[in-house]
Amino acid sequence: MQQKTDFLIIGSGIAGLSYALKVAEYGKVMIITKASRDETNTKYAQGGIAAVTYAPDSVEKHIADTLDAGDGLCDEKIVRLVITEGMQRIGELIGWGADFDKDASGKYDLAREGGHSEHRILHHKDSTGAEIERTLLEQITRHPNITLHTHLFALDLITQHHLGEEVTRSSGGISCYGIYALNLQTKKVETILSRISLVATGGAGQLYRTTTNPRIATGDGVAMVYRAKGTVRDMEFIQFHPTGLYHPGESPCFLISEAVRGAGAILRNHEHEDFMPRYDERGSLAPRDIVARAIDNEIKLSGGEHVYLDCSGIGSEKFLAHFPTIHRKCLSIGLDPATDFIPVAPAAHYLCGGINVNEDACTDIGHLYAAGECARTGLHGANRLASNSLLEALVFAHRAALHSSARIGSVNFRSDIPDWNAEGTTAPREMILITENRRELQALMSNYVGIVRSNTRLKRALDRLRIIYGETEALYERTIVSPALCELRNLINVSYLVVKAAMARTENRGLHYNTDLENDQLATGQ
Repeated sequence: MQQKTDFLIIGSGIAGLSYALKVAEYGKVMIITKASRDETNTKYAQGGIAAVTYAPDSVEKHIADTLDAGDGLCDEKIVRLVITEGMQRIGELIGWGADFDKDASGKYDLAREGGHSEHRILHHKDSTGAEIERTLLEQITRHPNITLHTHLFALDLITQHHLGEEVTRSSGGISCYGIYALNLQTKKVETILSRISLVATGGAGQLYRTTTNPRIATGDGVAMVYRAKGTVRDMEFIQFHPTGLYHPGESPCFLISEAVRGAGAILRNHEHEDFMPRYDERGSLAPRDIVARAIDNEIKLSGGEHVYLDCSGIGSEKFLAHFPTIHRKCLSIGLDPATDFIPVAPAAHYLCGGINVNEDACTDIGHLYAAGECARTGLHGANRLASNSLLEALVFAHRAALHSSARIGSVNFRSDIPDWNAEGTTAPREMILITENRRELQALMSNYVGIVRSNTRLKRALDRLRIIYGETEALYERTIVSPALCELRNLINVSYLVVKAAMARTENRGLHYNTDLENDQLATGQ
């Protein structure tokens, strides 16, 4: 079965939906998502979206904070571009109906998060992402040129490779003509042809046992582009959020927003000591890479599994007013944030690398764009500044829309695309082969490629990955495709990229910390 659309968008988060609204006047738009329409990383974003709104804040301060957090690896041109264009994009979001909290005077109630020198986080209580997702989905539903299809799993980008032509990473000249997608309701693989495609598939938190990301965050877009011979960069920079709620057995991990520390919460160790000033003069509001490593070190020193977040200084009324979702969650497990310390530990949270794109969100594959967490734009460098990601998604979706809409008329459909070939494949006999390999993959990434790494751990991870890869590829060749198998395959591809990038880096920067490298050693607090 073949379908055609002018614009194809893989993913229904902030990047995909805002792009759809901007290109819809230039042709038919199809959005596909492998789960329900709102099951995206965007929906789970608690803290907010960073933007310069009022003095004494300034664009230059926001730029300086971003560059500092990125530990010298940000592309300053991109940083300036995103921050200077960002407020206009947020204005459009507000115009579409997004509701950000205001104080009694009618001014936006700006929060502060780690690494920010000023209060500049626009938010909707502690469920900003859900508010943005709601707003964009409402707008999408009203547009006659946009269709959103749920439960369609993107398998692979269609390129010259599927026409029998040789495609290599160095040859160049690769173009995308659409995708093969598994319809999860009919169990049939559909061929979707497009003039322009946007990958907006989010992150890859499911690489790890403990993550704040939903189960859909399996790095699908990054893996597809890599297999299509596109360029992927900076994959070693996996951001761990310092304060995931420590509640064993719960997956995904519930996030305790950084805005809680911005409101006055303090991190404490098992001795109830405010330990962060030993690691950074900014204390509990240091950038995430520093805080996560410090917590990891405190956990190892104590022999425990978590530290604590002391919210007593915020006040019960203010906490309830600003963080109702977190308040409800804590009460549900028998904790009162006003009086009880909240047990927290780092959890895999954000992919700072990804599909390499230029300032217009173009990949190096023709007619293919990428935006959102799956894209590596140069904004984050070695470590993302809190709440810059939603801003980045809006700006790059807008730039992708401008660039692609101006070129849609010159791009034609290919008429010679073959349908998916499933000849010789059969249903899997034992699903345990897939589920156990996924568990093993998450264990080796958590144990060997986490917050603190070493050459020995990375080598061991690579050796194990090669075994899992071989087993999974053999299974893929003989088995009818399924979401479980394809997600495992994507996770393996992305894990390999993370490990190889980590092994290639010869200095400690931001989120990459290798104990065998001598520079930038972590203070022990002793």
